[in-house]
Amino acid sequence: MRALVITGRESARVAEVDVPEPGAGQVVVDVRRAGICGTDVELFTGQLAYFAQGKTGFPLRPGHEWCGVVSALGAGVDPGWLGVRVTGDTMLGCGHCVRCCAGRGHVCAARREVGIMGWPGALAEKVLVPESSLYRLPDAINDRAGALVEPGGNAWRAASAAQASPGQRILVCGPGTIGLLTVAFARAAGAEVHILALDRSREELTSSFGAVAYWTVSEPPPGTYDAVIDCTDDHQMPARALALAEPAGRLVFIGISGAPSLIDSRDLVLGDLTAVGILGASAGLAPAIEHYADGRVDPSAIAQVTVGLDRAAEALAGQVSAGAGTKIHIDPRA
Repeated sequence: MRALVITGRESARVAEVDVPEPGAGQVVVDVRRAGICGTDVELFTGQLAYFAQGKTGFPLRPGHEWCGVVSALGAGVDPGWLGVRVTGDTMLGCGHCVRCCAGRGHVCAARREVGIMGWPGALAEKVLVPESSLYRLPDAINDRAGALVEPGGNAWRAASAAQASPGQRILVCGPGTIGLLTVAFARAAGAEVHILALDRSREELTSSFGAVAYWTVSEPPPGTYDAVIDCTDDHQMPARALALAEPAGRLVFIGISGAPSLIDSRDLVLGDLTAVGILGASAGLAPAIEHYADGRVDPSAIAQVTVGLDRAAEALAGQVSAGAGTKIHIDPRA
């Protein structure tokens, strides 16, 4: 089958690889749609922190935002999965350590991450995944939305950590994919949501996801917020977020910068603030599917451009425009 392989820093190509054979408890999925994520770009450039930590290396096969149809089953898998449209969790814990047994498999020390760390990804015609990672996609969710469940799960977790609810004022920093979806989930929970961006290029798009005010770093908001969510890769943004949080409020950090982010912990203490870090979509996948299926959140404007697998390397290199959206989707069948 064909799969995208990142062979080295800023080097990727579509290659012929062996079709995966499902082992016990595993399935093979025919990929219908896969998204290009900021993490995939950092894998392509070699800038992802996992490289320096020795957790991943070249060559690797990316792709962790996907949907498809189960086409083959390993031993012991429920036969009811065959032919079902699915998406899956990226974070694959060992299943038996203290963290996994406590429901925290996404931070398992021995975890593998689909398309990122120790597990081939879905920017391919087929992807092998454990049965335990699967989520059924209802008919109300099309393939485009199905491949946006994983970023939606991250965004739902961010909005939940901010305790989004009626009467809450929330500032989301960064109008990228996660930021836009976080706006939508926070708005669906009843919060008033504002956005902070570098410039005004995505003001209209952000408004369509429910933001009622749009600020820039050169024209920042004049007041404070019950919660501030940093969805950027700007190492200066955490300090800005801290300054914009209402005393006794909350800070949520889901963006990861390429350099250390410095904040004054005295401001956390004196502001009686709660700071939360978010890693992975695991606990948010089911809620994201529910919100997409019943129409509370419509993610479709995120991905308005879809190309074939033969252009995936170009997409990683920034040579394919995302149009009016923020994300490029790959259809391996195209």
